Parts: sequence; C-alpha cells; structure tokens
Amino acid sequence: MLLALLMCYAGFTALCLSTDRHHDELLHSKPSPRRRLGLRIAGWLVLTVSIWPAVAVAGWGLGLVQWCAVLMFSALLLVLLLPYRPRLALILAGLGVLVSPVAAFATL
Repeated sequence: MLLALLMCYAGFTALCLSTDRHHDELLHSKPSPRRRLGLRIAGWLVLTVSIWPAVAVAGWGLGLVQWCAVLMFSALLLVLLLPYRPRLALILAGLGVLVSPVAAFATL
C-alpha cells in the first residue's frame, strides 16, 4: 500500500501544480501551457497507474477499496499541507517519487 500512497500523493501534487495559483505559490512562476498540459497528463496517469500496486497486493475486491482509502488520505494530506506548509507538500512529493522504486521492489 505504500507504493499506492506515494503514487497517489505524487499524482495529486502534479495536478495541483498544473493550476496557475498553486504553481505560482510553490514554484514562484506561472506554468507555460505546455508544462500545464504535461503536469495534468502526468498527474492523471500516475493516479490511474496507482491502482496496480493496490490490486497486486490485495486482489480486486479488497485492493480497490484500499486504493480508494489511500486516494482519499493522500488528497486530504495535500489539502491540509498546502495552506500551512506548502514547501513541505512539495518536498514530500519529491521524496515520494524518489522512494517509489524502493517501495516497488519491496512489494515484489
């Protein structure tokens, strides 16, 4: 479930950065249309692929339920961090991307 959590958080962060307001707040610049589109595609792709580790660990019946819980938890974490600790939200997403390969090998 750790891999699904890391992927969901990274996906939601990418979707968050695809908006002008959050991109400016976190990275102090406006995103170009190409970057905005790339972040949206990457965010939705990572969120879609995050179903795989949940289903691989627990099967379709329980895996989808656990994936929904991880999806809600990662969104809640990002929503709670953005107003108070925006830099921490961005750092956690970066760390999540770096730790994801280790979590992928741990599930095998």
